[in-house]
Amino acid sequence: MAEQLIIPKKIVIAFHPKIPEAVKEAVSIEGVMKERGLDVCSGLLDDAKLRQQVRNRDFDLLVALGGDGTMLRAAHLCAPEGVPILGINMGRVGFLYQLGRTDWQEYFTRLMEGNYWIERRMMLRAEHWRAGDALSNWHALNEAVICRGQYIRPVHISASVDERLLTTYVADGLIAATPTGSTAYALAAGGPILPPELRNILLVPIAPHLSVDRAVVLSEGSTVSIQVHSDGGTVLSVDGQTPVHLEQKDIVRVRVGDFSAQFVRFGDPDYFYRNLTARMNENSTSGFPT
Repeated sequence: MAEQLIIPKKIVIAFHPKIPEAVKEAVSIEGVMKERGLDVCSGLLDDAKLRQQVRNRDFDLLVALGGDGTMLRAAHLCAPEGVPILGINMGRVGFLYQLGRTDWQEYFTRLMEGNYWIERRMMLRAEHWRAGDALSNWHALNEAVICRGQYIRPVHISASVDERLLTTYVADGLIAATPTGSTAYALAAGGPILPPELRNILLVPIAPHLSVDRAVVLSEGSTVSIQVHSDGGTVLSVDGQTPVHLEQKDIVRVRVGDFSAQFVRFGDPDYFYRNLTARMNENSTSGFPT
């Protein structure tokens, strides 16, 4: 269990604009926090001014209201600055959340008493290389996916671990995931679920054709280099962001990122397994989440 933090004094509440309940709940939370004498404001997570204030480290804590996508965007924003995130689930699945819309007031009291801990989750750094030049890089909380784009045909790629060839794939794609991402796209592709405190990269092929069809968990600290051998139609998407076109011989290098996402948690770390069971059971009885 990580160290306790100081009681936050400056808090920003960021919400998903397309979830009406999140907007209403943000107003309620802001009112309660102001009654406690806290310096607090609220706004859209994508608001430019809000994002710049986080980068300036004007806040001790960001409260995120939305679904798992909101938490991903919050992590991308807050992790480089070391700003912790308290998530309140307003969506349908919520693997990244511990709190729901009905119990945040109870836990807010515990937060103000300093009765919480910080969970640090590994992020990935993905780099796009072409002809020896690094073109772009990203950090991901869930995964980097190399896959087919608009063409309905498999891609041919190879994966090397620490400069040694692991295998080649003819498949719809390959997922390089964090332990956090093991409950996202990697889970849908048949991969295992990893405890969130691990710092290993998980490789999961997507619909492999006459190729290795098992997931591989890499040793902690390993780097995986994924080279494209197809002559077109291959893309890279990091945490579901806009795909980037990959050319033949392009390489995507994935390693542990330079910083970790920090989430405010309450109680013991077993919350992850309780949440996991609850989410999986909900999905089996209520249909696919949107």
